[in-house]
Amino acid sequence: MTILDAPIARLDGTAGTLADITLGRPALLVNVASKCGLTPQYTALEALQKDYEARGFTVVGFPCNQFAGQEPGSAEEIQEFCSATYGVTFPLTEKIDVNGDDRHPIYQALTESADQDGHDGDIQWNFEKFVVGADGSVVQRFSPQVTPDDPRVTAAIEATLG
Repeated sequence: MTILDAPIARLDGTAGTLADITLGRPALLVNVASKCGLTPQYTALEALQKDYEARGFTVVGFPCNQFAGQEPGSAEEIQEFCSATYGVTFPLTEKIDVNGDDRHPIYQALTESADQDGHDGDIQWNFEKFVVGADGSVVQRFSPQVTPDDPRVTAAIEATLG
């Protein structure tokens, strides 16, 4: 079983798996929040979606309220904020925990991988990023401060596209 088999609902409540959301494509998985100093990263995440979608890549946002309560809204409020403020078209999942006893199984697997500084384990903050291959394997992990348009991120994405 891979992270692609893990059950997770879309933000609108539609049940499924990560494979249903990524459609078997490589992806950038990001824990997101609407009221964070890093929230403007949504602009670059959406740009990646637009730039790479036609090449078989997708961004997937995982709303999470574990960091200073920075994602307090309901599913409807999150969707409205992301659409109206940043024009987000990439898929968003239900709100999940990325750390702790209730950590979602997808993040249980993701957090085993280390970032460029050797950090593995718990997610550090909102907007931590994982580039995953079409098979769900982690290609690279990036800290929250690494922006989605950083050349290291785009190089990792390019690597998944062959």
